[in-house]
Amino acid sequence: MLVAASPANKPSGLSRRNLLAGAFVGGFMFAFQLPVRAANEPTQPPDTTEGKFAPNAFIRIDTTGKTTLVMPQVEMGQGIYTAIAMILAEELDADYAQITLQHAPPSDKLYGNPIFIIQATGGSTSVRAFWKPLRNAGATARAMLVQAAAEQWQVEPANCTASNGQVMHAASGRKLSYGELCDAAGKLTPPKDVALKDPKDFSVIGKPLKRFDTPDKVNGKTIYGIDAMVPGMTFATLAQCPVFGGKLAKVDDRAAKKIPGVRQIVVLDDLVAVVGDHMWAARSGLEALDITWDEGPNAKISSKDIWAHLRAASETDGVIAKSVGDIAKGLATGERIDASYEMPFLAHATMEPLNCTVHFKGDSCEVWTGTQIMSRVQSEAAKAAGLPIDKVTVNQHMIGGGFGRRLEPDMVVAAVRIAKQVNGPVKVVWTREEDIQHDIYRPVYRDNISATLSNGKVVGFKYKIAGSAVIARWLPPAFQKGIDIDAIDSAADQPYDFPHFQCEYVRVEPPAVPTGFWRGVGPNNNVFAIESFMDELARKAGKDPVVFRRELLGKAPRMLAALNLAAEKANWGQPLPARVGRGVSIQPTFDTSIATVVEAEIDSQGEIRLRQVNVAVDTGIAVNPDTIMAQIEGGIVFGLTAALYGDITIEKGRVQQSNFHDYRMLRIDQMPKINVHLIKSGEAPGGIGECGVIGGPPALRNAIYAATGVALRRMPIDRDAIAERKKS
Repeated sequence: MLVAASPANKPSGLSRRNLLAGAFVGGFMFAFQLPVRAANEPTQPPDTTEGKFAPNAFIRIDTTGKTTLVMPQVEMGQGIYTAIAMILAEELDADYAQITLQHAPPSDKLYGNPIFIIQATGGSTSVRAFWKPLRNAGATARAMLVQAAAEQWQVEPANCTASNGQVMHAASGRKLSYGELCDAAGKLTPPKDVALKDPKDFSVIGKPLKRFDTPDKVNGKTIYGIDAMVPGMTFATLAQCPVFGGKLAKVDDRAAKKIPGVRQIVVLDDLVAVVGDHMWAARSGLEALDITWDEGPNAKISSKDIWAHLRAASETDGVIAKSVGDIAKGLATGERIDASYEMPFLAHATMEPLNCTVHFKGDSCEVWTGTQIMSRVQSEAAKAAGLPIDKVTVNQHMIGGGFGRRLEPDMVVAAVRIAKQVNGPVKVVWTREEDIQHDIYRPVYRDNISATLSNGKVVGFKYKIAGSAVIARWLPPAFQKGIDIDAIDSAADQPYDFPHFQCEYVRVEPPAVPTGFWRGVGPNNNVFAIESFMDELARKAGKDPVVFRRELLGKAPRMLAALNLAAEKANWGQPLPARVGRGVSIQPTFDTSIATVVEAEIDSQGEIRLRQVNVAVDTGIAVNPDTIMAQIEGGIVFGLTAALYGDITIEKGRVQQSNFHDYRMLRIDQMPKINVHLIKSGEAPGGIGECGVIGGPPALRNAIYAATGVALRRMPIDRDAIAERKKS
């Protein structure tokens, strides 16, 4: 329930733990409970609709009034369980004190993401995809409960209201709880086209409510996939061929078998796993193996080869994704400027390493993991197990970082293959080295841009992207006419009003290296290239970068407002010390308009000190402003980390980086002050989980450009290039 925190009802003895857990915020207490169960605890009764009011796939109400909300998307740190619960509860008018949540089971039919069609969490789609379906689900259930009460009282439903898990008839003073009405409501036919609340009447949506999963994360009760424990379970870790596509030649396991606690060596065609009584035994046994690999045809591939391949392909004609005006005419008018920008491979390096627990029983298989693709994991596990899909059970857990890595089922498939050789349940955990060196990487990209300026204004703008088509592999029906919709995101739909514009895409798959989604993917490439180039055009035109952008945003008022606010909050135009610069970028990503200003200092050796970041965000209706701000802050850290340090390189067919010493993260003493400014909007919600990642790198690049005059055109930042001794 929501409780006003007035002096009269202020709780006494507020503990540090309660404070950390955020039980009280903005005058409200959010009392949702999330059932958490380690896999080795007694099994809970199966979720059935028997004896419950279950008007749709998302809502269950029993006769006691307990309301269970089924979460179609997975919680991986982005706060989606709280946001989804708020949306459902808003239209349902539920009693918060009696609400619990549960993970949705695998089902594309019931829980498919409306954007992807399949059951998947990613692409900053959770709120924007489920905004209408969840509101409709809550409003339909409420209407049925009201109808049930009205029929019992023999009054018009229009004369009844619902609030806090009750239906009331003001004229007679009568009221019934949802629990008392659930049997009668369950016999009604769900109505069509139920009216949704006017946003001005929202009582939950828009409140900065603290996430209800925080308390159990603070006190250690939350069960992530890596925490799941099954009676009789053993532990395993594995080694795969360090060269992409390589196979196992032979293995000498005599030393490994002598290590106390080592139970079994599992040898497959492309990996070796050591099974032990505990992780230390498995890890020690793995290190004691003498493995000979058949490195295969990719053993000579290097980053140099990959970039040569990509650069050559980028000079070929692409498929036209969007065309406005006459690009040939546009590029023949005025002064022409050409540039190319490049983005490297990146690994995900999630805080929770890859893991999966499997119990293969011959005629059935049970899996415990945290995944962004519940139904696909079930189907791929079934294939690996050689079983019908209905013989595979997948237990979903919270995820300690996804970022797109857990949109892939490879870790589950590998765990099932290992478990088939083991008697009893086995937890397979990847070491950090295996995780980083066998990732599904953010693609390398090269972008060629040509533009013309006449009288300080852009006449023609041609943008060509060359890189992987992740969508073609991951969701083939969405790859149409040679266009990868993710690769061109925030490029074909850029917000600037160019008289003559063309966006092209060239599909180029890097030799050997597997590529996939990485928190932003196409947009974090395209926004970097376009926004970096915009600063170079502004300088050529002799204009301030903010002013230059303003003149091109006449048809994008929300973006213009975000730009103006970010510039104002960052004190744009105010003098700065030598070698300190401010850089700006804007982005139309995931139906959200964002402007980012980074202020940075660059010393004479090219080292960078981040001073502050200001971000203005218009994401439509803000379901939970507190979560939006947290996501932007975390995204800024993620993106600036990539800009400063992110680079996966290949030599002799193998990834050279292995852990956080050579694939490092931004550290706490390097953190700038981050100010997030939300713009109030009545538009439908946009995406937010990846947005902060995208704007930081180009804004930092442009701050360096302003401070030093060095126009960087690839990431990560080359400190030697911006050192004073090499200043251009």
